[in-house]
Amino acid sequence: MKLYIKYMVSLRCKMIVQETLDRLGIHHGVVDLGVVEVRDDISAEQHNQLKINLLNFGLELMDDRKAILIEKIKNVIIDMVHYTDELPKTNNSTYIQAKLDYDYTYLTNLFSEVAGITIEQYIIAQKIERVKELLLYDELNLTQIAYKLHYSSVAHLSNQFKKVTGLTPSFFKRLKHKKRIELEMI
Repeated sequence: MKLYIKYMVSLRCKMIVQETLDRLGIHHGVVDLGVVEVRDDISAEQHNQLKINLLNFGLELMDDRKAILIEKIKNVIIDMVHYTDELPKTNNSTYIQAKLDYDYTYLTNLFSEVAGITIEQYIIAQKIERVKELLLYDELNLTQIAYKLHYSSVAHLSNQFKKVTGLTPSFFKRLKHKKRIELEMI
């Protein structure tokens, strides 16, 4: 049985979910971004306790099929942008469609309807957050970041960064109080 959890976007979230499941005595297998494989059926009481415990950490147990699919889309994108060393060589639509085994047109229409933005806008927002992170680490220059995130040029990255943040990447890097948005808030 699979349980789907909203706002589960980081390794820390995975650890919180694992600890919560263990504390409640719910036997589980793989805990991945947004999804948990539960070995046995859980009682209504355990389900309710899990729901309450997760809410205390800002996580939400999901039951709605559309919400679950939206969360899967977000998790595929977050994983693709933030947790893989290199973005896939295929275009985003092909990658997402292959990962979720749904028609991309259906996914994009559903995502836009529910989230209020397109999948591409969401990918751009995630990529800009990744650029901010890489700028803060100060290990890569802008050319290397552009290459890593598959921008066609440094100019394209800079223009998109400025359009989203209102700042140039170099100005952002010089800021004392760098503002990053939490992944689940994008």
